[in-house]
Amino acid sequence: MIDIRQLRYFQAVAEELHFGRAAARLAIAQPALSRQVQQLEEELGTPLLRRTQRRVELLPAGALLLERARAIQQELARAVADTRRTGAGEMGRLSVGFIHSSTYGLLPSIVGRFRQLYPGIALELHELPITAQHAALVRGTIDIGLLRVQAAPAELEVVPVLPDPFVLAVPSLHPLAGRTRVRLRSVADDPFVMFSRDEAPLFHARVQALCEQAGFRPQVAQHATQIHTVIGLVGAGLGVAVVPATGRNLHPRNVRFLQLSDKAEPVHIALAWRRGQETPAGRSFRKVTQEVVASLLHGAGR
Repeated sequence: MIDIRQLRYFQAVAEELHFGRAAARLAIAQPALSRQVQQLEEELGTPLLRRTQRRVELLPAGALLLERARAIQQELARAVADTRRTGAGEMGRLSVGFIHSSTYGLLPSIVGRFRQLYPGIALELHELPITAQHAALVRGTIDIGLLRVQAAPAELEVVPVLPDPFVLAVPSLHPLAGRTRVRLRSVADDPFVMFSRDEAPLFHARVQALCEQAGFRPQVAQHATQIHTVIGLVGAGLGVAVVPATGRNLHPRNVRFLQLSDKAEPVHIALAWRRGQETPAGRSFRKVTQEVVASLLHGAGR
């Protein structure tokens, strides 16, 4: 079986057309080099070189092998470099799940920065709700997920990366629209645009609990699933709503966002992957996400 060392030795002789110079180039003894080339010719069953006392000439078979040997060496060098880059998380493919609300600012910043730093990694993006991301991660159909923190299968590692506090969204003509901070109790008598219990259980449960903590049950005028839909309905005058602060990045018309004086834990945006199976490309994505989040928090003065 021909090995890569034999090809390298032959290539040196074929390019130098001189065994002495080729041996010096390879830093080996000339007799050892001659034996290696002879063994290669025996294995191939054909002479590659014509040797005389004055010169070495390439035979047609040798010229063909030199061309192929150069191509093999170049391909091997690329394979070694690409393998190292893949192992270092600089090359490959990465399938990423994301929730819709991450597109309001976080995901575009991550993707832009990631493509700038890791052009050798092909990103595949899949918009999926949180529970669908959990299932896809367990099955291995996505490598990493950008989602919200909620109860997840034991097979998954979930790491919070960005706190997303709740704010109160009110129509721009609402009596409280000129305020910057209010207590939730101040809108106890207002109609609410509420997240759906079935389609957005995390937000529904948290907003319901916040209202009850403030001493009232919200009067629901309309249910909706997505943050942008809830905010759009607030802008249409259907009521007020408690939403994650991420929604401010939509810059909606006819809506004002007020900070809540009530004590309320934020809903964290997180990264998730299958426990013990984070890929090098996934680690690179997590690193970029942490850098982008740090920049966003610094810009927000936190």
